[in-house]
Amino acid sequence: MIVAVIVACEVAFWVLLAAGLGVRYGLRMPRTGLALLLCEPLLEVVLLVVTAIDLKHGGRADWRHGLAAVYIGFTVGLGHATIRWADARVAHRFAGGPPPVRPPRYGRARAAHEWRVAARWTLACVVALVLLQAAIRYVGADGDTGSLRAWQLRMVWLIGINVVIAGSYTLFPRRERGR
Repeated sequence: MIVAVIVACEVAFWVLLAAGLGVRYGLRMPRTGLALLLCEPLLEVVLLVVTAIDLKHGGRADWRHGLAAVYIGFTVGLGHATIRWADARVAHRFAGGPPPVRPPRYGRARAAHEWRVAARWTLACVVALVLLQAAIRYVGADGDTGSLRAWQLRMVWLIGINVVIAGSYTLFPRRERGR
C-alpha cells in the first residue's frame, strides 16, 4: 500500500505542478495558480500520515517505509527548485517571460552553483535521515529496522557524493577554452 501512495503522491505532484502552471499562465490567474502550487506540501503530509498509520497498525518497517521517508526528504529539498525550474520555462515559453537563466559553466561561479545544488541534495538527505530515525524510534528496539538503517546509509553516501562533486568544481574549476 505504501508504494501505491508514493506513486500517487508523485503523480499528484506533477499534476498539481502542471495545473498550477497552466492556471497561472494559460488562464492568466496567477494567484489561483500559486494556490495550486502551494498545495504540493500537502502531498507529503498525506504520505507521512499514511506511513505512520501503517507502522502504528503493525506494518513491519521495511524498504517501502524507507522509500516514503526518502521521497518526502527529496520533495522538501528539491521540490521548490523543481517548481522554480518549471515555472521559469513555462513563463518563457507561454507568457513572454525572460529566457531561463542557465547555470554558469566556468570558474568560481560554476563552483558556487554546484555547492548550491549540493546544499539542496544535502537538505533532502538530512530530512530523509531525520524521518528515517523517527521511524526507527517509532518502531522501537523490538522491531526489525535494518532496511531503514540501510536507507540511512544510502543518504549519507548521497551527501558524500554531492560534496565530492561540488568540491571537485572548487579544486579543479573548468576554464574556458583559450584561457
